[in-house]
Amino acid sequence: MTILQMQQEILRLKKQNDILILAHSYQGREVCEVADFTGDSYALACKAKTAVQSTVLMCGVRFMAEVVKILAPEKRVLLSDSGAGCPMAEQIDAEELAALKEKYPNALTVAYINTTAELKTLCDVCVTSSSAVKILKSVPEKEILFVPDINLGKYVAQKLPEKQFYFMHGGCPTHVRATGADVARARREHPEALLLAHPECRPEVWEQADYVGSTSGIMNFARESSAKEFIIATENSIAEHLQFECPEKRFYPLSKDFVCHNMKLTTLFHVYDCCTGGGEEIVLDEPTRSAAKKCLDRMIELGG
Repeated sequence: MTILQMQQEILRLKKQNDILILAHSYQGREVCEVADFTGDSYALACKAKTAVQSTVLMCGVRFMAEVVKILAPEKRVLLSDSGAGCPMAEQIDAEELAALKEKYPNALTVAYINTTAELKTLCDVCVTSSSAVKILKSVPEKEILFVPDINLGKYVAQKLPEKQFYFMHGGCPTHVRATGADVARARREHPEALLLAHPECRPEVWEQADYVGSTSGIMNFARESSAKEFIIATENSIAEHLQFECPEKRFYPLSKDFVCHNMKLTTLFHVYDCCTGGGEEIVLDEPTRSAAKKCLDRMIELGG
């Protein structure tokens, strides 16, 4: 089969087999083109919750599929590739978080959405990169235990100086690859370009950015901006997608190393295979699912 032929067959099979295909924005273009919705992890989970299809295929990583199952337990949820994990989500386990909670007993325990279902059961509220500032500004607690991403946590703390933040030294191994030296090089090579950065980057990167925001925020900013050139400081698929969407503009990856290898495990064949009976079904026991749902429900309540 050619790429086009496989895409056409996937479009036929997903309708025949009542499958909703969700693709994270870090997926390749050929996968995003057959998806029903493309976006960040939280937006995809919300789409799954309201979908009419009985099966949801998550083209992303494990924690994203877990979030879909937590919010839509009646759905059959598939993960496109069993090996697609998130190194950041796996950086802290329940025992380590329990020890941190004991160390900071008065702090609100905040989980970045890039965490396992098990870890979410021990957290008070979940946040995304787009909602973290809004949510934590609204809570009455003055002390915040933020896990696992210290770079996103520092960005939020800078916006909320009235709060006391405590961190663990976790983070996204993809986003930390870029440095201030990469910014200096990119500015020299593209002096007219705006720098758009994800807050999972090192502070030395997002402190120099013209815009800091989530994946969806970066894409919306680039679409709506009157500027013609952009340096993209997040996973390199975003620069590719934007180039397709806005061919009159130019998009430059901040670093050639901005590649999430876990996201790239999903291929078009994996999607095809899932539409013909393959893939891993995500199963969560009800006590874990219902406990993890509490912090997601509070996120939805506070963040919209």
